[in-house]
Amino acid sequence: MQIECYAQRLLNPFRGVVHVIRYLSAEAVTTDGIEWDIYVANDALLDGLGRAGRRAQISDIRYGHWSAETGLKRGPLYPSDDFRRLEEMGAVVYEHLLRVHRTVPFAFRDQFELWLLDRHDQPLALLHSVCTDSETDTKPPLDWRAGMAAQERFQSAAIAGLDESAGEYLTRHVNSLASGVAQWFRRSDDGAGLGLHTLRGSDELHGRVLETDAFPPLFIATAGMDAAHARLVHDYHAWQAPWMLLLPQLDAAARGTLEACACRQAELIEKHCRLYPAVIDRAALQAARVEAALVRGLPRKNRQDDALPLFYSELGVSEGE
Repeated sequence: MQIECYAQRLLNPFRGVVHVIRYLSAEAVTTDGIEWDIYVANDALLDGLGRAGRRAQISDIRYGHWSAETGLKRGPLYPSDDFRRLEEMGAVVYEHLLRVHRTVPFAFRDQFELWLLDRHDQPLALLHSVCTDSETDTKPPLDWRAGMAAQERFQSAAIAGLDESAGEYLTRHVNSLASGVAQWFRRSDDGAGLGLHTLRGSDELHGRVLETDAFPPLFIATAGMDAAHARLVHDYHAWQAPWMLLLPQLDAAARGTLEACACRQAELIEKHCRLYPAVIDRAALQAARVEAALVRGLPRKNRQDDALPLFYSELGVSEGE
């Protein structure tokens, strides 16, 4: 089996991208292109389980943590024949990491997407994405979520008189527009989507093809919203801008707008900028990075908001949700 290098989105809510170097059941993962965690798993435990094995979970063992600055810090070692096999897989991934870590961002491979549908059976909000057809057997939550960080930190004046956070309100509003049905699509290189099976729905949507413009590029459709709610989604996207810039399909106008929004969150730009596939205003982003460096030099009590850490999870479950 060859070594695979790819990227996958972290969704519901969208909160970044994980880049993966994988060999057999060993992988190195990063969300910032700097700090890499290496895991191995005993996939031999799945032998003989057939289709059920695709749904079974096996625990990851931490092979180590690596960065160019600190080098490799090994995880615990276990004296067993099984672990020696896992060690060999981990060593292959680690050696490849040393060769390719400067080549990020990798190409995205999560072309299978689960969309919450609106009452007209059109894509409303992106819930999940996976890399292979077999992974569409998974059953993630079928409600869209703005996320815990949004409930705590996202602010918008688009809707007046809220008695809850803007993040909580946005979550309720998006889900109120849904039909309750979610559908898997396989997205092609040109952006069109082939409809696969549905969750909580009939099979009549299976096999349909939707063109690129049916899928909102920033993962929430605003076509059926009034001006105030469309502005609320716009504000949410502006708050998410440091993560949105990780996406490769943005046109120059959208990327430029998001860069201007992201520069208001300098520390998050510094965290993710190494994985941006393109930059429109390099001077502005560099200025934001300088600002982030100055902020890091302040005592922690003087910082306004620490960035929410992103945790790798193969189940795609967000922190605290």
